[in-house]
Amino acid sequence: MTILDDFINNITSLPSDLTRCYELMRELDVQLQVLQRHNEERCEHELEEIKRGAESGNITPDASVFRFSDDALAEQKDCSNIADEKVSLAVQAYDLVDGHIQRLDKYMKKFDEDLRRERELAGAVVAMDHNTDTSGRSGRGHESSKAGRKRSQIVAEPLSMDLDLPVDPNEPTYCFCNQVSYGEMIACDNPDCKIEWFHYGCVGIKERPKGKWYCSNCVGNERRRKGK
Repeated sequence: MTILDDFINNITSLPSDLTRCYELMRELDVQLQVLQRHNEERCEHELEEIKRGAESGNITPDASVFRFSDDALAEQKDCSNIADEKVSLAVQAYDLVDGHIQRLDKYMKKFDEDLRRERELAGAVVAMDHNTDTSGRSGRGHESSKAGRKRSQIVAEPLSMDLDLPVDPNEPTYCFCNQVSYGEMIACDNPDCKIEWFHYGCVGIKERPKGKWYCSNCVGNERRRKGK
């Protein structure tokens, strides 16, 4: 299972979990509105009774002894509890999303490490290939060396995911573009070529040419030597 597959499997339940939280919050909100409206009506009614009692002289107009009924106070406490439940559900929804974000950060870190190891391995393969070509050129002679250098080198295909990931500064670079190895590459048949390896796209080819192939630098040098 790839990193992407693992993340998708974990995040599949997120929409349904969030929907459940939001539906419960909506139900609590409806309950809270009904209870608040009922409590406001009860409190207004009790205030009217206190006002009429004070006007008739049945109640001493002392604000320090005025209080709502136990039923009104109980309703207010219920409203506070429902509001706390809504806040708890909102925090739960936030934690669900935040947990997946943290998990994604870990996946991206692991992906970065795997990609760096692949690049280091690809660089080591190219370096071994280069050393093999160099030793073969000195041991087998000029002609056999150029025949061995004629093949194109296929390295790991560039990933389609667009990520801003660091490149190992110790990884060798090639071609006119002075970039690391990727995609299909071809070697110049000039044994004295200073660059040696080139990306297909940088030299304007789409497939390995038949026969010997020389880079534009070596072709230009050869023409200048013949022109003297």
